[in-house]
Amino acid sequence: MMMSCEYMKSNIDEKEETKIRLMRALVEKQDPSSKEVDDPTLRRFLRARDLDVEKASGMFLKYLKWRQTFVPNGSISLSEVPNELSQNKMFMQGFDKKGRPIATVLGARHFQNKLGGLEEFKRFVVYILDKICSRMPPGQEKFVVIGDLKGWGYSNSDLRAYLGALSILQDYYPERLGKLFIVHAPYIFMTIVFVQDKKLKSTLLEEIDESQIPEIYGGQLPLVPIQET
Repeated sequence: MMMSCEYMKSNIDEKEETKIRLMRALVEKQDPSSKEVDDPTLRRFLRARDLDVEKASGMFLKYLKWRQTFVPNGSISLSEVPNELSQNKMFMQGFDKKGRPIATVLGARHFQNKLGGLEEFKRFVVYILDKICSRMPPGQEKFVVIGDLKGWGYSNSDLRAYLGALSILQDYYPERLGKLFIVHAPYIFMTIVFVQDKKLKSTLLEEIDESQIPEIYGGQLPLVPIQET
């Protein structure tokens, strides 16, 4: 069994290496600055697109264009995020058992940025992510976040900012978040289940019969507007 697992891992690694070479040739042809990017970075974009070279290349080239525009100096300076820093809500210390750096965010200290606006918040997100990634030891590519919601309430709710942060993390820092721990969460959060797209139907089937699952999720029932029920 061990030999079989090692063989499978070897095949996967070899497949990824081949895909990386193909991707590198494609992106370097379209953007010569890609030559400065290492293989692990390309691998993360590949994995984020299930090793589809074309899709991963498109995602990566979009990232390069965004980076050149949004972070023209190569990094975000403290002077670009003064209002976000003043909330003193983000911390970084320690490593988990896998060697992943740990960041802690205190949700109750976040308030909508009325001075710098959403753009400053986005710069703050990039500042944070770059800072965390710079602390990763050799061979490590992921980090861990502890999101503390103690004291969090309506005044801290900032949907545009949350979606902005999620978009940046998903589109420009793929395969970086190793795990997110939500602590001191309101009880209602305990009933929430996050479902992977690949496991959507199978997860729903654990609790709901197929005949009662909406068609858009692989079931048999058409969606019915609530006013028509």
